[in-house]
Amino acid sequence: MRTIAIGQLGLGNVGAGTVALLRDNRAAIESRLHAKVVVRKILVRDRERTRDVTVNPSLLTTRADDILGDPEIDVVVELIGGIEPARTYILQALTAGKHVVTANKALLAEHGAEIFALAAARGLSVYFEGSVAGGIPIIRSLREGLASDRIEAITGIVNGTSNYILDAMTRTGATYADALKDAQAAGFAEADPTLDVGGGDAAHKLALLALVSFGVRVDPAEIVTEGITGISPLDIETAAELGYVVKSLAIARRTEAGLCLRVHPTLVPRTHVLAGVEGSYNACLVQSRALGRSLYYGRGAGMLPTGVAVVSDIIEVCRNIAAGTSSPPVPDAGIVEGTPLPLDNLVSENYLCLHVPNQPGMLGKCAACLGKHGVSIKRMIQNAPLGRHPVPMVIFTEPVEEHKIAAAIREMTTFEILGGMPIGRIRVLDLGDTP
Repeated sequence: MRTIAIGQLGLGNVGAGTVALLRDNRAAIESRLHAKVVVRKILVRDRERTRDVTVNPSLLTTRADDILGDPEIDVVVELIGGIEPARTYILQALTAGKHVVTANKALLAEHGAEIFALAAARGLSVYFEGSVAGGIPIIRSLREGLASDRIEAITGIVNGTSNYILDAMTRTGATYADALKDAQAAGFAEADPTLDVGGGDAAHKLALLALVSFGVRVDPAEIVTEGITGISPLDIETAAELGYVVKSLAIARRTEAGLCLRVHPTLVPRTHVLAGVEGSYNACLVQSRALGRSLYYGRGAGMLPTGVAVVSDIIEVCRNIAAGTSSPPVPDAGIVEGTPLPLDNLVSENYLCLHVPNQPGMLGKCAACLGKHGVSIKRMIQNAPLGRHPVPMVIFTEPVEEHKIAAAIREMTTFEILGGMPIGRIRVLDLGDTP
């Protein structure tokens, strides 16, 4: 039986899960491949550190060249995260003729062009199932299961940290700050959660979904991205009263003019399938021309869920090696460079929350400004206790173009009556994205 050697970069949370799954499921993996998969070396920073998985100390090294320079290693599994030195290590691995498996969405979203180009030139594979939605096989489903279909739209909850926080605020009435502390204590949020709660992590993942689904490479920095840090208990409570839940969604939609890509908090009807995605779970709702709507749901993070995705990639790469073939998930020759459409003409209903003095004329002043910019009011709510100052005023708009509502908000922020307090704005889910 042939032996295929693995070199792993990193032994953190996902790295530990990967090693554990390769060890615990060794017999099943070997029977499927008719080959042995052996972890030959693992790069770590500290060989003495206590870890979540028991590993033979002889496998650990602090020198990357022990993996990248070893001619016996066939596949490099990159699980250290970040841009550097991960980018350098992956390029070195490909240059040395080694296939790559990675869960590094930021690296591929920002530097995938050079990585995939080098892999194509060398006849090698770069697999990255673990980079999007944890253990959900969304990349493989888009690449293989829907290969004969035309994907029109993807609407996803792809960041478990943001979903955990919003779900906790919905279930318990907690503030954002308290829900974040709870998420950090539970291990679902980093000490510095900025990339997650600010939407950057979801934007990286959305860029990769666009790459696989539409064959378009986009710069994640050009994706309109809004985080959840401004969501308040009042927003959550008001949404619930009107039959909505607040979710942070990553949305990609193919249009005749190009791709519309965006990440932002969204009011989702309670009856919608994505409204029931709780805790750190992820879900991707895909709309394709022939199949229609299909849902991919599961754990979006964690040692074993993401480890499952990584090991599935390892198995596929090893299957190709054993068969003497190469089947890259993203054929570099078929990719085009693209820029997401501006959202100016995006049409949606909107939730606005303003804090105004408890005195007559406030609604009229705000309504006049909205009307001036072509924004119609669908519903207004102002249930403040007597004497409260300022009072929250919630306005729901009729469907309106993005540039009109944005212009109205810009003008209202200059009103002295608001005292410099920000205007909360959440888009309502367009069911045209997810019929």
